[in-house]
Amino acid sequence: MAKRNAIILAAGTSSRFVPLSQECPKGLLEVKGEILIERQIRQLQDAGISDICVVVGYKAEMFGYLKQKFGVELVFNEDYARYNNTSSMIRVLDKLGNTYICSSDNYFPQNVFKENPEQSYYSALYAEGPTSEYCLNADETDCIRSVEIGGKDSWYMVGHVYFSKDFSDRFKELLRKEYYQDETRLGYWEDVYIKNIANLPLMKVNRYKDGEIKEFDNLDELREFDASYVNDSRSKTIKMIANRLGCGESEMTGFSKMSNKGNHVRFSFRLKEDTYVYDSEYDSLKMT
Repeated sequence: MAKRNAIILAAGTSSRFVPLSQECPKGLLEVKGEILIERQIRQLQDAGISDICVVVGYKAEMFGYLKQKFGVELVFNEDYARYNNTSSMIRVLDKLGNTYICSSDNYFPQNVFKENPEQSYYSALYAEGPTSEYCLNADETDCIRSVEIGGKDSWYMVGHVYFSKDFSDRFKELLRKEYYQDETRLGYWEDVYIKNIANLPLMKVNRYKDGEIKEFDNLDELREFDASYVNDSRSKTIKMIANRLGCGESEMTGFSKMSNKGNHVRFSFRLKEDTYVYDSEYDSLKMT
């Protein structure tokens, strides 16, 4: 069995997850009693993977304890605010071999890393009806032949990915070659894969059942999975607003980012039938 390693991408701001993401990186949120990234590290280690690298950027200092607690390596991406996750991948190209590429904010109810893959794969869930996700088109051997953004009744890319060494070697060449382009720096590493799919070793679809990979895009979705967040958001901002409005945290829903500037964010939310906008720069709260 080839020796495997893992790279966990944790540099992004997850700005859609307002206002919690303004106070804490999404990967450091507690879900059902465990910190997301800690649970993932433990699962990797339980699967015999000890060589783990975490790419950090936004609020990087908050991840510092992981080095001592779990023995992981931390790599800092100073471009996290300017570019997308290609700027994280370019910093760890030397670590790509037989490698899991993970997102710090995924939650796996069961350990997905205990398998022994021989071929590269991208994890996928099935979407019934229309979806705006990256949809996979596979051949009769379940190898990915093309990817389309948006589709209907389709398997879509989500969760962890596995690179075999032959895939890693070729992907490294392509990313190094294309990274000078702003289009590449501003995009996802998946976009580089999609653009060059015909020039890369085949990657299979690894299909999972509904619920086997959890991803939370906003507080409402997290509340559906972990009911403890209904009445306790763990957010100082939400608690302050609830106190100001004289309501319970559970009554505030539909949090949505409108804009952010540095450490300040402007977002909307619903309270019963009303919509409010909060601007942290001016500490202003208005009903629209």
